[in-house]
Amino acid sequence: KLINLDGVPVKLQIWDTAGQERFRTLTTAYYRGAMGILLMYDVTNLESFNNLAYWLRNIHENASPDVVTVLAGNKCECPPTQRMVEKARGEKIAENFDIPFFEVSCKQDVNIEESFITLARRIRDQRDRRGENFDQDDKRQDSGSANGLSNSFVLGGKNSESGRCAC
Repeated sequence: KLINLDGVPVKLQIWDTAGQERFRTLTTAYYRGAMGILLMYDVTNLESFNNLAYWLRNIHENASPDVVTVLAGNKCECPPTQRMVEKARGEKIAENFDIPFFEVSCKQDVNIEESFITLARRIRDQRDRRGENFDQDDKRQDSGSANGLSNSFVLGGKNSESGRCAC
């Protein structure tokens, strides 16, 4: 997926493990080369929210110290009777870790673009602070590196139950 980041086309790449147990051992390899992580939980599933502690600890232990993280609570379109995690709880976690927070709906395409733009913009700003040009080739070739170019963060989300997902 290409996004327009302040006039510069950026290709996003996402490695979507969907929090599945079978991917837990693989995720550490992905962290090594990651410039950014979109950490998502399901607002209708308390267990997915409670797993944030595991994932945040894992990111801290395995990712670069300057990796950019954005937190997103998915399924914000759900009826209030199905919601298990209030928005304020997500906001509190984000505040505690000093990371941006969005409530999103992959199903209805709510705040999806905004969350990725925020992630990409923060990555760009982080690289600018380090003196790396956003448009130059990235020389990292780690097995966990998501890309070969610094303006390429490849995107590949999973399909939702309905078969279509804006992620």
